[in-house]
Amino acid sequence: MLEARAVTKIYETRGVETVALRDVTLTIEAGEFTALAGPSGSGKTTLLNLYGALDVPTRGEILLEGEALHGLSPSELAQRRLQKLGFIFQAYNLIPVLSARENVEFVMELQGVRPAERKERAMGVLGEVGLGDLADKRPLEMSGGQQQRVAVARAIVSEPRVVLADEPTANLDSRTAEGLLDLMHEMNRRHGVTFLFSTHDPMVIEKSQRRVRLRDGQIVADESLAA
Repeated sequence: MLEARAVTKIYETRGVETVALRDVTLTIEAGEFTALAGPSGSGKTTLLNLYGALDVPTRGEILLEGEALHGLSPSELAQRRLQKLGFIFQAYNLIPVLSARENVEFVMELQGVRPAERKERAMGVLGEVGLGDLADKRPLEMSGGQQQRVAVARAIVSEPRVVLADEPTANLDSRTAEGLLDLMHEMNRRHGVTFLFSTHDPMVIEKSQRRVRLRDGQIVADESLAA
């Protein structure tokens, strides 16, 4: 599904270089529920952004379903993100002037899905995440946990091949976070959606079936658990 081959990422600020990733090779298989774990500065968010075609490696290459991303134009990369990837951001990134349903419909609108089908699919997914009654509410009228569920619904409604989630539980209380993780587990089980998390939350790590630990830009452990 996703593959990093000998990836190094170096950022330069005012002439000072920072190595975020050092020669990382890692393959994420279809259907996995995987956590990239590690302290701040370990490189986990950088690797997630590279997998999501939101950034490019300094050296090495990223492949999505066997296709190398480095040779694609910006418009081609945007199409791959739109058609194959779903994103869940720590800050939710919902559009404040749109309702929950309209936020969920947004990606499908970009994909050219017809309005009637967009609405039907959005309402179906909002029902799955327990927000069918809040479809007309705007983000500021909802709790943090509810907003994050809208973000999950938006990420999965277009049936992406993989969902990339950056610290999805960071702003949630433990009960809400556990419910959200259970929901994503169910989506993984029922729909075969691949989930890849960047996290330092012990609960996310505990519930993940594969745990890849990074430190100082390198992989220091890779543990897969029995299903």
